Amino acid sequence: MLKIRDLNVHYGGIHALRGVDIDVEAGQIVSIIGSNGAGKSTLLNAICAVVKSSQGTVEFKGKRLPKQVNKIVELGISQVPEGRLIFANLTVKDNLMMGAYLRNDKDKIKMDLQKVYELFPRLLERKEQMAGTLSGGEQQMLAMGRGLMSDPDIILLDEPSLGLAPLLVNTIFEIILDIKKMNKTILLVEQNAYKALSIADYGYVLEQGKISKNGPGSKLILDSAIQEAYLGKKKNN
Repeated sequence: MLKIRDLNVHYGGIHALRGVDIDVEAGQIVSIIGSNGAGKSTLLNAICAVVKSSQGTVEFKGKRLPKQVNKIVELGISQVPEGRLIFANLTVKDNLMMGAYLRNDKDKIKMDLQKVYELFPRLLERKEQMAGTLSGGEQQMLAMGRGLMSDPDIILLDEPSLGLAPLLVNTIFEIILDIKKMNKTILLVEQNAYKALSIADYGYVLEQGKISKNGPGSKLILDSAIQEAYLGKKKNN
């Protein structure tokens, strides 16, 4: 579904992404793990043309992606950004409807709104509440729900568990699996390497802008070097 080849991004003199190659198959959860500053968010922003790449290609369903963000959304790609970026002064429902801004299929929009409420019952309870008054976990649910309202084929999740209590982290990852069951493909960027790999069909390790390792999530989670670097486990002497 998504094919990235030799992707390079520069921020001035900083070479943020260095020849990144990634494949995402339809129906998969693909996780990108790495430390702070590795280039994970830059990767998602480059896919969506939020930042410009200096070299390389991004193809979606066999066709090169355009450089306009709105056209990328129209093609079926939705990004849930790091930090949620909800509209604090709008209601929960209005935030969700903003996700459907480029759509005109009113009946399907109503159906998708009901699906989001089923996926996130808390949002239904608070649909008339101002989004800025929600808890951090509820705001994350809202950001994910808004992303789903564009009816994407693939959803890009940027650090969905960031800053959440452990119990809420578990809930968010359960919801990600539920989203997969809705026939959505997911590209997940996440610092919580254990959680990210435990649900991933396939994973990539991004280090200093380069892919250092890749493979099925079930194999990467058992890799001793990854365990030591990202899962807090020490090698046995």
